[in-house]
Amino acid sequence: MANSIWASLEQSGIGTTIASNEWMFPTIETIHVFALVTVIGAIAIMDMRLLGITSKNRSVKAVENDTIPVTWIGFSVAVVTGLLLFVSKATTYMANPYFLWKMGLMAVAGVNMAIFHRVISKGVDEWGQPGGTIPGAAKLSGALSLGIWLIIPFCGRVIGFTLGVYY
Repeated sequence: MANSIWASLEQSGIGTTIASNEWMFPTIETIHVFALVTVIGAIAIMDMRLLGITSKNRSVKAVENDTIPVTWIGFSVAVVTGLLLFVSKATTYMANPYFLWKMGLMAVAGVNMAIFHRVISKGVDEWGQPGGTIPGAAKLSGALSLGIWLIIPFCGRVIGFTLGVYY
């Protein structure tokens, strides 16, 4: 049943157009990579602030206010381009363990971000001031986020080299 869903996506007009066109897949992939770099760069700035590595002279809230809009714009572009890439080879992607790891890690990163924003960041106006002591939970959240977002592009690169190997 699931395989027929992926095959239907792949056989759709947009799927076959992207897969059969000489320039569409590489163009979409290039935009996808730029979007991911934007997301990871913005997230890394925030994570390194939480870890006390950079931007120590700025409040956590100020860094967050600067990075969140860039992160969401980049993430939105990455989702759209990622879906277009997925549709062109859906059955191959769904058989690739690195693709599944990438999607799982992105879900974990989203949960980590939600916990940070809903729970951990309470009181950030006090502890997040320049020279303030970052709570251990915030540092752990930043370290986890940074680690996850370093592994995600690794999985993405391995996907590119293993497409068709598992299917």
